[in-house]
Amino acid sequence: MTEAVEASWRRRSVLRVVPPARARKLAKVPFVELADGRLQGVVSSGSDIERVYVSSVAAGTHAYHCSTNNNRPCGGLRGNPCKHLHALADEAIIQYGVEPVARYLRVDVGDGVETGAELFARMDPRHEPSPAAVVFSRFLHHLAYLEVPESTAPLPELQWFPASAAVG
Repeated sequence: MTEAVEASWRRRSVLRVVPPARARKLAKVPFVELADGRLQGVVSSGSDIERVYVSSVAAGTHAYHCSTNNNRPCGGLRGNPCKHLHALADEAIIQYGVEPVARYLRVDVGDGVETGAELFARMDPRHEPSPAAVVFSRFLHHLAYLEVPESTAPLPELQWFPASAAVG
């Protein structure tokens, strides 16, 4: 491989990190993602420092669920989305912006939506239990990257690109 081609390959094989729409504080909602057809994440408990909630809203159906990391249902689910779900939606709007979150969840927002509560007001949500383990496991996996020493060397678990990929 020529030096120019190799340099080009290195530039293209690194994924650029998309900055958040606005800076967000991670203490309340340390993990938020649009993945697996859901807005999902981890929300800290307001009353117990050792407890977190795994909250999610499904795209399209707007089925929501919230439970502790050990699958106990959130006590705030009383026929409506709880405060953890509202906090999750608020942080998703900060992280990704209103339009991308609404588009992902398939919600027609029009103008004037700035908060998670306003986003939920445009939905017809219903409670439907969903497993928390996968989301919580992904959160823990992301936390593990904080303990990896700073390096420019590739991480083995991220080496899924084929070695024979065409360079052009």
